[in-house]
Amino acid sequence: MDVQIFGTKRCRETQKAQRFFKERRVKIHMVDLDQRPASAGELQRFVQKFGAGSLLDREGKRFRDRGLHVAHISESRILPLLEEDPKLIRTPLVRSGKRLSIGYQPEAWAAMLEGAEQ
Repeated sequence: MDVQIFGTKRCRETQKAQRFFKERRVKIHMVDLDQRPASAGELQRFVQKFGAGSLLDREGKRFRDRGLHVAHISESRILPLLEEDPKLIRTPLVRSGKRLSIGYQPEAWAAMLEGAEQ
């Protein structure tokens, strides 16, 4: 089983995801959003399952610094905003096949592993 994790090296939640899978000897493909932003197609997978609003890190420093905490952002504007500024993405984004999760979700990650064993 392989897992793809989108995040940044300094993000604690992303580090926790990496540790979770490493402890279980799962092969990880890390995509550092500081080095390579996620493509529209990659983000679209998560948008289809969770909605665009779920991908936006509303608690992050970048969100506040850009003044977005006081602005109303339509769903149609979120995806282009995330492509333009990957630091607005709630991380980690974890993908294993068709299974996806956003943020710190150890229960969802465990379910990914259980599904792979069957």
